[in-house]
This record gives sequence, C-alpha cells and structure tokens, in this order.
Amino acid sequence: ENSIRKIENVSSLTSLTHLYLQNNRIARIENLSPLKKLTKLYLGGNFITVVEGLEQLPDLRELHVECQRLPAGEKLLFDPRTLATLKYSLCVLNVSGNCMDSLSELSCLGNLMQLVAADNRIADIKNTALVLSQMNLLWRLELTGNPICLMAKYRERIIVATKSLVMLDGREVSEMSVSFY
Repeated sequence: ENSIRKIENVSSLTSLTHLYLQNNRIARIENLSPLKKLTKLYLGGNFITVVEGLEQLPDLRELHVECQRLPAGEKLLFDPRTLATLKYSLCVLNVSGNCMDSLSELSCLGNLMQLVAADNRIADIKNTALVLSQMNLLWRLELTGNPICLMAKYRERIIVATKSLVMLDGREVSEMSVSFY
C-alpha cells in the first residue's frame, strides 16, 4: 500500500498522458486541471467517494476508479459536471467493487466502449437495460458479481438491449445469439 493522501505537485507535468495513483489514501480528485493531455487515469483502491474534478480534462479516454475504500453504507457517486465533460471522450470506465446499485448516472456516457461494473449491487434489469441501450459503442461489459446476474434471462436481456456488445462477463457474444434473441 502506498501513502499518497493528496494529488499535488503535478502542475508542471503538462505533457503527461497516463497517471497511475492506485492503492493510495486519496479521498478527493483534485489539482489535475493542468494535465490537458491526460488520457488515462488510474485511481483504483483509494478513498474516493465522488468522482469529480475532471472538468478540465476533455481528452480523458480511460478512467479506473474500481474498489474504492468507501465508508459503510456509501456508494461511489459522480459529479454531473464531470460527467458532462467526459461524455464525449471517455471510452473505458472501471467502477467495479464500489457498492453502486444503478448505472443510471452513467447513461450520458454515449461513447463508452468498455464498462467494467462487476461486484456492485446492481439489481434492476429494466433500468440497466435502458441505460445500456444508450451506449451504442459499447462492445465490452462486465457485470459479474451483481445481483442482476442471478436473474432469469439476464444475459439475453442485456444482449438485446445493447447493439454492439461483443463481450459480456468475459464471454463472447456470438452473432448467432444476437440474432436468436
């Protein structure tokens, strides 16, 4: 385990494209606005409760915020301003293990190609299918470890809702299964 508590002293790193800060003690995403060229941000395993402070990063393509060490009863939340910025650029999002009970907040991320949301508390198949139907470029989806996966016809309903899915929960979606459903 690392011991970084605050994102600081990065303002001179204006050419930085990837930033790895996993498994630290960071509770807040801040001080990243000078990093205009940042395309990949790895913040998994920290203490972040709200994904925020990314409004100045219009080229961010990948965001990894999996397995935050959240207070009991809390779930990972997204600031609407950050989502408004990321909706055009973000292609890969990992929110696994964050006690999320819905993907509704993420419905604006229409350019998402890969969504990893395993080991959360997602249980509403209808809502999830609706959100996923708005992600027309999504080709990889991971929902393993969510209550939704135990529901009858889970796989079929998700495949029908998405138009471009190639991989669901680590298994290939064949053309035959798409046309069959």
